[in-house]
Amino acid sequence: MIVKKISIVVSVFFSMSIFAQDVAKTDIEIKPIVKISYLDSVKNSFKKDEMATRVDSLWMNELVSLDIYDDLTKDIQTINTDVTVDEELPTELLKQRLKAMNGKSPFNIEYNQGLENIIKSFLKNRKKSFSRLMALSEYYFPIFEDAFARQNVPLEIKYLAVVESALNPKAVSKMGATGIWQFMYGTGKQYALKIDSYIDERSDPLKATAAASEYMTKMYNIFGDWELVLASYNSGPGNVTKAIRRSGGKTSYWDIRNHLPKETQGYVPAFLATMYLFEYHKEHGINPQRAVVKNFETDTVQIKNQMSFKQIADLLDMPQSQIQLLNPSYKLNVVPFYQGEPHYLRLPKDKIATFVSNEDKIYDYVAYQSQNKTLPAQLALKVAPKAHARPERTIDTDLKWYKVRKGDNLGTIAAKYNVNIIDLKKWNNLKTNAVALGRSLKIKSDIDAVVKNPKEIKATLAIEKKSEEAIAAVDDKDKNNTHSQEYVVAAGDNLGSIAKKFGTTIADLKELNSLTSNNIGLGKTLVVAKAVPEIIEESAVTTAIASSSSIDSFRKKATSAKDLAEDYYVKKGDSLYSISKKYPGVTISDIKKWNNIKDGEIKPGMKLKING
Repeated sequence: MIVKKISIVVSVFFSMSIFAQDVAKTDIEIKPIVKISYLDSVKNSFKKDEMATRVDSLWMNELVSLDIYDDLTKDIQTINTDVTVDEELPTELLKQRLKAMNGKSPFNIEYNQGLENIIKSFLKNRKKSFSRLMALSEYYFPIFEDAFARQNVPLEIKYLAVVESALNPKAVSKMGATGIWQFMYGTGKQYALKIDSYIDERSDPLKATAAASEYMTKMYNIFGDWELVLASYNSGPGNVTKAIRRSGGKTSYWDIRNHLPKETQGYVPAFLATMYLFEYHKEHGINPQRAVVKNFETDTVQIKNQMSFKQIADLLDMPQSQIQLLNPSYKLNVVPFYQGEPHYLRLPKDKIATFVSNEDKIYDYVAYQSQNKTLPAQLALKVAPKAHARPERTIDTDLKWYKVRKGDNLGTIAAKYNVNIIDLKKWNNLKTNAVALGRSLKIKSDIDAVVKNPKEIKATLAIEKKSEEAIAAVDDKDKNNTHSQEYVVAAGDNLGSIAKKFGTTIADLKELNSLTSNNIGLGKTLVVAKAVPEIIEESAVTTAIASSSSIDSFRKKATSAKDLAEDYYVKKGDSLYSISKKYPGVTISDIKKWNNIKDGEIKPGMKLKING
């Protein structure tokens, strides 16, 4: 009997083992096949070249940061050379070092109290900035030195780019001067720099440096003095000539300095102070940050068809910020293609190798993407299906809002959401590519709605146009609120007094200006305008839609209130009551029901679904 029971147990055990194996085997056999996208299939076929590693992303952000430019520009414009600065640097030691610099430079470097004050001011307030600038110089200075050597321009003029733009090719002054060498539009055109909707060669380090070198050579032929060349670069040769006349015919910068514009009076001393800090940084404990990539580690390839930075980044597995750094002259993050005009793309050498080895596949992918663009967002209003309708094409409008941050432009925002710049301007009634800091932009993305026949499309477009016109009217009405307002910090100011003066809060001021503490420097420019309201008044839009002859048919075709749903992102200070008031006919109970909210608690940044 015992033997029989044991036999039964053994049989059951083996049966269970076999069953488990069958199940496992079945699981393996029915494993679904994973489909890959066309982009992935193209990249999987690429020949790989692992010659160099990708540039460090933190360093890329450093290269395109504008904070040093803003701070250094304010210093040069507001610094008082007559005010003594308390910083440990013996005057006699400084005189010896300046004399040593003068002995190996074509510039007339002489000690004076104003120059000592600027050097000490930079040492006291800008040590960290110069440490970062020295990392940038490892990328840019070889470009400058090569161009200057061709024209017999003193190599020391490379330090002028630090004073002009803090080595940032995207720097733009309040007067519109652009690029590393801060060319005005007219001067850029005069020196054959191309400026159009796609390209601004004032931001191209190579071409702008060649133009600056040519300008310096011409000015030296006129004045015969390199300090006066620098002064003319800042204020124009006319102001230098007038200063020479007013000084009684003197031709030394230091003799005519008081007759020059105020900014130019501090310009050459700031240049000499910058040269001193680069020459003697070790003696002052300034440790340069190291550049991860040098200019000679990059190369160029001529582009045969228009392509966007996003397409290039996707194909080559590299960040768009890196492409933007290496190709700053392309304004819209697109490399254009004009018949008969060569356009070049600069990339790290390992990425150039990948690009050239797979060029045909890359252009095939770009052409495929161009042919398969989605319909314009204006066609994306939902229309309910009809019986016996023709095959449907599906798109949908998913409305989002984006608040413009420091350093943003339409190109970067469009790339972030994979939309067209033209559509972005149309959705937000923008006439130019300029966009105010803090403004909220409307973003529409295409996902799953149904567009039927041409008559329905025409009616939908009419409704959309009326809506857009109404929104534009509301925007125009509140135009004063859509532009950021700036305030220059005066003596005695603090964040609390400024917030009170402009009816805002300290927290908002810190957020708008990316401040990490409550300390603000004298002369610093702060953005004080509040952010633009993210929800547009709906009364004007509703009126416009109601006046459309197509609205009744549109409402009949809507299958339910859910078809008209939109997302709302909770802002600081919001409550369910205040949000419900933004949407006519919507109650607190509706919002809680649609979003499964039980206790009524909401937090900033939370996404709420608003139906109907």
